[in-house]
Amino acid sequence: MRFVARQPKEGINVSDTHPLVEASALVVGLSVIFVVIALALVFMIEVALFFVSAEDEAALFDSWLPEDLVTVSPNDERLIETQNLVDRLARHWPDSPYQFRVEIDDSEQANAMAFPGGLIVVTRGLLDQVESENELAFVLGHELGHFKNRDHLRALGRGVVLSVFFAAATGGDVTSTGIKVADLTVRSFGRKQETRADEFGMLVVNEEYGHVNETWRLFERWDIEDNTFTNLVTYLSTHPETGHRIVDMKRYAEEMGWQMDGEITPLGW
Repeated sequence: MRFVARQPKEGINVSDTHPLVEASALVVGLSVIFVVIALALVFMIEVALFFVSAEDEAALFDSWLPEDLVTVSPNDERLIETQNLVDRLARHWPDSPYQFRVEIDDSEQANAMAFPGGLIVVTRGLLDQVESENELAFVLGHELGHFKNRDHLRALGRGVVLSVFFAAATGGDVTSTGIKVADLTVRSFGRKQETRADEFGMLVVNEEYGHVNETWRLFERWDIEDNTFTNLVTYLSTHPETGHRIVDMKRYAEEMGWQMDGEITPLGW
């Protein structure tokens, strides 16, 4: 038999699958792998952080502040009064391992946040919205609740992992990018975490005033006033929906047998 040389068929080394389909499968596969790795890292870091004592945490974050924080003057009357109120509320948590420090963020947005090391940040916008010390006491007590349950460490674990992945994806500096992403992540908690923080906040308020009157008044006012949509949206970015929250708080107060009427304490400024 005589051999006859032939040209190979065109496209013999080309897949029959469309390139876009192959690219999509690759992207999806890599995304699933990254998500699994991220979840595993988050879990491991959260577990590891719980072996860090509150004393070590406070020492590590002793003078740390979020990068985007614009603080008011140390002599600001509202800062002094808010710090004093936190100190009074913290006395109702006698075995607290934290020395709480307050900073006021000079922002018009209404918010309050708990950060590692015992730092509580309250915005000027929120202080402009509260109308009594009782309202403010609940907000601060709620943040104390996050420290009580060490929720901020869980959020910090998520922030560290996200910062590493974000820096790797963008080619940015891990240190600077990490702080910014961790700042953002540490400000959000799950629904159960927020509910437990609400319950602890009501507990210390009841211990301080002998009742829980007006603990939810700020949220009720946001629901009915015309000019508070921005405040509501901002607060909802880091806290649960207000309608369910008010119902849950009132139900919890009834279950605990707390007095829901009582004298309201005016603000000190």
